[in-house]
Amino acid sequence: MGKQNNALQVCLNNKEFIVTGAAGLLGKQFSKAIIEAGGRVILLDIDEDRLVKTAAELKESFGPGCLFAQHLDITKEEQVKSFAQNLNPQTIAGLVNNAAVNPTSENIDQQSGLGRLESFAISAWEREISVGLTGAFLMSKHVGQVFARCSHGCSIVNISSDLGIIGPDQSLYRKEGLLDLQQPKKPITYSVIKSGLIGMTRYLATYWAEDQVRCNAICPGGVYTDQSEQFLERIERLIPLGRMAQLHEYDSLVVYLLSEHSSYMTGSIISIDGGRTAL
Repeated sequence: MGKQNNALQVCLNNKEFIVTGAAGLLGKQFSKAIIEAGGRVILLDIDEDRLVKTAAELKESFGPGCLFAQHLDITKEEQVKSFAQNLNPQTIAGLVNNAAVNPTSENIDQQSGLGRLESFAISAWEREISVGLTGAFLMSKHVGQVFARCSHGCSIVNISSDLGIIGPDQSLYRKEGLLDLQQPKKPITYSVIKSGLIGMTRYLATYWAEDQVRCNAICPGGVYTDQSEQFLERIERLIPLGRMAQLHEYDSLVVYLLSEHSSYMTGSIISIDGGRTAL
């Protein structure tokens, strides 16, 4: 009999993968999933304290050789360029552009003047765009050049959002007892950044295709964290499956897109949102 091809056994052995925003909720989870699939993670984050804590927790669970952590401001081109120049083309295989500024449903009214367009500060616009879009651009620009020199093919995964495809339902964030002009809103920057990542994905998918550098985007829906009962009741009515995601439900897709199992897949925009964007 020939060798059995088990498509479920996705393996990232002997390869290194970069995760930006690695100390955040999704970044830590993606890093964990990569390690569990046999890969080694390069954790990047601007929050040094959280980065050190995240790295320590992962090392305790998986051993000291599973990762390398580096404090890095991805909005600073010289820092990103220097980082990329020190990558090993023999082992580096993937990049997850995950870093973002995203106020939660519980503190959205404390961010950028309630998040309202009428009072949204240009400083907030520039700060959030610099992390979510400029940071992804700089990482892709410099790390992508290293990928293009690799002989084994590499993968870029951009973390977009269901709100990169559809507009936000602002009624989710309404607070009882406030006038309309006092109501918090999901900030414009979030939609702009996540939509921009989709465009960037399609551009990068064609740019280095001849060098076997692939680029795909994931558009996740919301994840259960510590949202209020009121918020959960509202958002669950908008999702055909009737619930938000559990944190681990994005793991397999991230690992698949980083692996050789998705070697013919590039330029794809994949929603994983319980069906919300299908409505």
